[in-house]
Amino acid sequence: MKRRALLSLTASAPLIATGCAAPSSTTSTSAAPAATLQGTGDLGVVIERAKGALTLINTSRREAVGRVTGLGDLSHASVVFSRDERFAYVFGRDGGLTQVDLLTQHITGRVMQAGNSIGGAISADGSLVVAQNYTPGGVKVFDAATLELLADLPAHTASGERSRVVGLADLPQRRFIYSLFDANAICIADCSNPRKPQVTTIPNIGRQPYDALVSPNGRHYIAGLFGEDGLAMVDLWDNPPRVRRILAGYGRGQQPLPVYKMPHLRGWAIAGGHAYLPAIGRHEVLVVDTATWAEVDRIPVAGQPVFVMARPDGRQVWVNFSVPDYNRVQVIDTPSQRVVQTLEPGKAVLHMEFTPRGESVWISCRDDNRVQVYDTHTLQSQARLDVDAPSGIFFTARAQRMGF
Repeated sequence: MKRRALLSLTASAPLIATGCAAPSSTTSTSAAPAATLQGTGDLGVVIERAKGALTLINTSRREAVGRVTGLGDLSHASVVFSRDERFAYVFGRDGGLTQVDLLTQHITGRVMQAGNSIGGAISADGSLVVAQNYTPGGVKVFDAATLELLADLPAHTASGERSRVVGLADLPQRRFIYSLFDANAICIADCSNPRKPQVTTIPNIGRQPYDALVSPNGRHYIAGLFGEDGLAMVDLWDNPPRVRRILAGYGRGQQPLPVYKMPHLRGWAIAGGHAYLPAIGRHEVLVVDTATWAEVDRIPVAGQPVFVMARPDGRQVWVNFSVPDYNRVQVIDTPSQRVVQTLEPGKAVLHMEFTPRGESVWISCRDDNRVQVYDTHTLQSQARLDVDAPSGIFFTARAQRMGF
């Protein structure tokens, strides 16, 4: 009797985990369609800046798998991902913050949180999403699951006016760091209690910080300065954190030089004990020893660098350029510190993104309406995807990296 009852129970329970249907009690059966199970580790998005849309892509198959529309103004848009890599959080220039489910390929949440926004970050535990804003200047903290506003942190200059916020990055333990462009300051927000964050401000760090990076180990935050030469670096392992100036010769130099496009969106690289920085207004990549933070080399390149991005293993650094050289990409061999290849993927190269292990790099070519995929070992083209005016490319592996 017990065995018969067990068999009856087994036959009536749907096999959800395997996507199989339980057999019918009748002799005539039609199998239910098996559930499609899919991981998220090889997914990503490409920004269609002119259409306010995302092209969803699969990096293993090197193909587009879907499209999501209705995301507003996506010029200078950026994306972060939930810890499980299922949800993308898209920060639009119009202040929109949109949550997109990469598996169902639908918008699952959207708030208009500011008038002019320039990116955001997600906490190390994945529970908080934070937006940095130009208008009104400040930072807003949201619940990552519901997009409920938890805290509004206005940014002010010494005279009380609002300051634009740039260089936002996540730190360990629900902390965030960002720079105040108009207030010449760096702030650290401890969001352990997300409804009452505690903000520490480091003043007088240099004029007009415009973007920043966090080192892979989370120790150093380095902000570029548009208003003067040099960089501002905070050692976050100091207690309290302190700022010091490094690379006094870095910047536009003594003579005003035309700057066609400022580096942004984590446009610097750290690889093999060196930082690689785009020289503003110059056709050079600066090489800096991360032990001493002293400049050790300058690598001549084809134009004014915008993104200087390291392959995950640090063996190569790829560089793209502002106008008029933005049809080119150059590859730097890090052991020899020299350019070993110049590629021309297409017109108006705007962004690059490496696959998690670095075997491929995806390059957006806005004016050719395509994304080009290259093998980073052979430097040969692997695939081409048709995408309308692509700009930023973001892969879900960013969810597992600090500062991304």
